[in-house]
Amino acid sequence: MVIAPLLAAPPIIGGGALAAWMLRRAWRARGDEGGGWRWGGWLVLIATIALPAWWLGPARGPFIAVTLASVAGLAVVASGVTIKTARARREGKSGGDDSLAPEPLDRPTTRWRSILRWSLAGPIGMIAAMAVGICYAVWVPGEPQTRLLIGGLIVPVVWGGAMAWTLADNRIIRATAVLGGTALAGFGLAILKGFG
Repeated sequence: MVIAPLLAAPPIIGGGALAAWMLRRAWRARGDEGGGWRWGGWLVLIATIALPAWWLGPARGPFIAVTLASVAGLAVVASGVTIKTARARREGKSGGDDSLAPEPLDRPTTRWRSILRWSLAGPIGMIAAMAVGICYAVWVPGEPQTRLLIGGLIVPVVWGGAMAWTLADNRIIRATAVLGGTALAGFGLAILKGFG
């Protein structure tokens, strides 16, 4: 019996929300009190993912179920979000801040520092990430298509890491040297071997 995805969506969303609510209740329970909620939540989640295989087909059903159940679970978790006000810094302590996440360091901002930091996070970080991806594709053994694919997938991850590190690091010259050196070394090693 194959039914339309729009008709199957409400029970899938409801099952995902119920499973997330039961698992969250088990998480908050003390000791062994949450065992029944935990088992019930997992059973509801498994049923929510397995039943659409009969409703929507063996390939499409579980895929749609996992997607919609995840969205429903996220909505249940987001419904319990509370926003706490930041605690003020205690003047008597020499250690600094009591908040959960300390404030970033106040760094001197000049025009050239801002331009360099933007350049490092953007184009220079991208060039360094491309150098790492190309170097991977050239030097790692295997099929050329696989190497190119994995090298291409490495680029956004390395670029994101370079961007986060550049924006968080207070020593901008060090970031410039590392990203520039990474770009030169990656492209240099790739040129030495060539893509074969």
